[in-house]
Amino acid sequence: MGAAYLANEYIPIIIFIVIALVMGVAPLALTYLLAEQKPDAEKLSAYECGFEAFEDARMQFDVRFYLLAILFVVFDLESAFLFPWAIVLNKIGFFGFVEMMLFLVILLVGYIYAWKKGALQWE
Repeated sequence: MGAAYLANEYIPIIIFIVIALVMGVAPLALTYLLAEQKPDAEKLSAYECGFEAFEDARMQFDVRFYLLAILFVVFDLESAFLFPWAIVLNKIGFFGFVEMMLFLVILLVGYIYAWKKGALQWE
């Protein structure tokens, strides 16, 4: 294996890295160069879940924030399981399909339960 062979093998990876860097850095650079910069105290302050940023750290707040976060994590993990399953579906066959449908039914029951309990309602 010569150096030219290895260089040819790594060229697609290098091109991919360069394109990824350009796509990540170019929008930031264009925004910095082209956008009008008018910072003020309100724009520079931290935004924390609808609360004022500089209140007492020990104040009580609604448990719905936690509940909504847990529901988001559950349904986010569902999508994380669906992508690899869809890729290998032809290899795992009917059994894999049935197992995923069972998983989705259990998830759907949990979603309906949360909906009926009002966990998705914000007042």
